[in-house]
Amino acid sequence: MTIARTRTVALVTSAELADLEPDDRSLLASLRELGIEARPAVWDDPGVDWAGYDLVVVRTPWDYPSRRAEFVAWAESVPRLANPADLLRWNTDKHYLRDLGSAGVPVPVTTWFEPGGPARQLPRHGECVVKPVVSAGARDTARYDLAEPAQAKAARRHVEALLAAGRPAMLQPYLGGVDELGEAALVFLGGRFSHAVTKAALLEPARAADPDRRPAPRITPRDVSGTELEVARRVLDAVPGGGHRLLYARVDLIPGKDGAPVLLELEITEPALFLDHAPDGPTGFAAAISARVGVG
Repeated sequence: MTIARTRTVALVTSAELADLEPDDRSLLASLRELGIEARPAVWDDPGVDWAGYDLVVVRTPWDYPSRRAEFVAWAESVPRLANPADLLRWNTDKHYLRDLGSAGVPVPVTTWFEPGGPARQLPRHGECVVKPVVSAGARDTARYDLAEPAQAKAARRHVEALLAAGRPAMLQPYLGGVDELGEAALVFLGGRFSHAVTKAALLEPARAADPDRRPAPRITPRDVSGTELEVARRVLDAVPGGGHRLLYARVDLIPGKDGAPVLLELEITEPALFLDHAPDGPTGFAAAISARVGVG
C-alpha cells in the first residue's frame, strides 16, 4: 500500500512576525485538514531550505521596502514560489501603475519624480498625496493641500528628501470620495473573487502616517458593485503574463472624481487578505493552496 506523502508549505514572513499574523495563523489548521503541513519561514533566514517545500507562499515580509533588491533576489532564488518572482519584482515598484494605465486600467493621474531626473513642478492647487515608489503600509506617505503655502512647501520638501535619499517619488491627487465611501479592497484567491472589505480613509491632512507603527485602518465587510468587480478583473487581466499566474491578489479601488472606481494599488506581494471577512474564513485560501500543490 502506498502512503501519501504529506505536502509542506512555507508561509513567508519577517523576523518581527516570526509567528505570523492572526490571519495567517488561522490558515494552519485549515491546511492541516487538507493534508498539508504549513510552517512560518522568515524570508532572510539563511537556515531555511526553500527547495524542501512543495510551495512557498509569500505572506508578511513587511520589512522588504528598505531592502527591496535583496528581497527580489531572494524571491528569484526560490523554487515553487507564489506569487511568481517576476511579478514580485514588478509589483514592489509602483511604476507598475504606469503599465496598468497604459493597458487601459483607470489609475490616478500621477507625477513621477526620479533621482537625477528632470525637475518637475508640483500642481499649484488641490489636495495631493506624496509617497515613495517603493513602500508598504503607507510608510513615508503624506497628504497635503497645495493651496496652502506651508503645505505646498512641505510637499516639495517631502519629494526632495526622498530624491536626496535616492528614492523615486510619486504625487497623486487626493480623491476625496474615499473619505465618505472608503477604499474597496477586493480579494481574489486561486483566480476567483472571494470577498471584499471597506478600508476607512487613513491619511489626515498635512500629517504623515506614523513611521513607528503600521497603520491600522478600520475594516468592515463590503458588498461590491458590478462596476468594481469588472474593474478589478480588468486589473488582473492586465498583469504581465496573465492573472491566472496569481495564487492571491488584492485590488484596492477608490472613487474617482466622477465616482467611478479607480485603481489605487494592486497588492500581489504581501497583502493582508482579511480572511476573517471571507464567507468561508481561511478554508477558501487553504483550498487554493491545496490546488497549487496537487492535493485533493
